[in-house]
Amino acid sequence: MTEVATARRSRITPEREAELYGATLDLLREVGYEALTMDAVAARTKSSKATLYRQWGGKAELVVRAMRHFKPGGAIADVDTGSLRGDFHDLLLREDDCAMEQSSALMRALGMAIHGNPDLLQAFRELLVEPEMVEFRKVMQRAVDRGEVSADNPAADYVLHMMIGGFVARTLIDERPPTQAYLRDYIDAVVLPALGVPVP
Repeated sequence: MTEVATARRSRITPEREAELYGATLDLLREVGYEALTMDAVAARTKSSKATLYRQWGGKAELVVRAMRHFKPGGAIADVDTGSLRGDFHDLLLREDDCAMEQSSALMRALGMAIHGNPDLLQAFRELLVEPEMVEFRKVMQRAVDRGEVSADNPAADYVLHMMIGGFVARTLIDERPPTQAYLRDYIDAVVLPALGVPVP
């Protein structure tokens, strides 16, 4: 899917692509995934539905690529502060509280839809989850190489699960948006202790 999609999208300028992605995410926040249509994206962006299908194949890929496009910063593994705690805290600085609230709204919009739409689930896994897991494994391997985390620590395979869990649970349980301060505390109280990393 990825190679074909890349070839399809080559006819759109980066500026136009960003405009289409922005409009897609705006609509997603407004109406949710189920009510989002390619017709609505076409109307919002003054483009043809045929063009959208030619470039992205369908709604699922368009939505997930839009989310990936607006993910902050570069690759997760590019952050290397010399300590796992420093790396995790540094990653939080990529999104301010306002951006985190918007990301939380997007996750809520997709939460139920992912499990009812196989195409969306596949795109989400292939384009977002699996690449993020690869990046987190690199960060964790550096921590193992530095001697911060034991190579056989069972929690190491669940770092991304813990991070996403803390992010989503903030809204579901506390009815408040995730913030940098909350996630910093969560990392120090939950993630690092699970990995056996001392917190000063």
